[in-house]
Amino acid sequence: MSVLNNFVKHLIIFVSSMLITSLALAEDELSQREQAAERVMQQFVQQLGGHLQNEMKTNGPVSAIKVCKDVAPEIASQLSIENGWRVSRVTTKVRNPLLGMPDQWERETLADFEARAAKGEEYSAMNKTAVVDEGGLFYFRYMKPLVIAPVCLSCHGSDEQIPDAVKTELEKAYPFDQAKGYKVDELRGAVSIKQPMDIPLQ
Repeated sequence: MSVLNNFVKHLIIFVSSMLITSLALAEDELSQREQAAERVMQQFVQQLGGHLQNEMKTNGPVSAIKVCKDVAPEIASQLSIENGWRVSRVTTKVRNPLLGMPDQWERETLADFEARAAKGEEYSAMNKTAVVDEGGLFYFRYMKPLVIAPVCLSCHGSDEQIPDAVKTELEKAYPFDQAKGYKVDELRGAVSIKQPMDIPLQ
């Protein structure tokens, strides 16, 4: 009996050790995926910000509209191709209904960001990650808030803050525009990254 008890005891120790090792490996992979997502998010924000600043300085806010309209999707697409992920911007107040509409997890995360901000947390300190099962396929999800800065008000502010020439261009480019009436430091949306778990990190 003691031999059986010893065997069971050692078996439990072995299984527990394997489980702990597996959990540690899984936690390490999730940490690496979050770090990789953070790097790609920073690339996206830096590239888009650079284009916007250059266009605003050189040609003004009317010309800068095309950066968000054309250049931002190109940057997101290129980063998606390079990494085998989906990189996008999402918001509950879209300019183009064909781009930027959040899925259920993204809508819940945007609401969570606003709830956390209402309790005093800074948007700059926030992100959210999760592993989500979508029809039997698992994805690592990551989102980082995008916040309205003063320079954004010339396209996203109140009617008084948006120049007439910008209004005219926005009406032509975005007939179903919902992305106006913001104030500085409000949540504009988020960078959203969706990594298939079956694709290893590069």
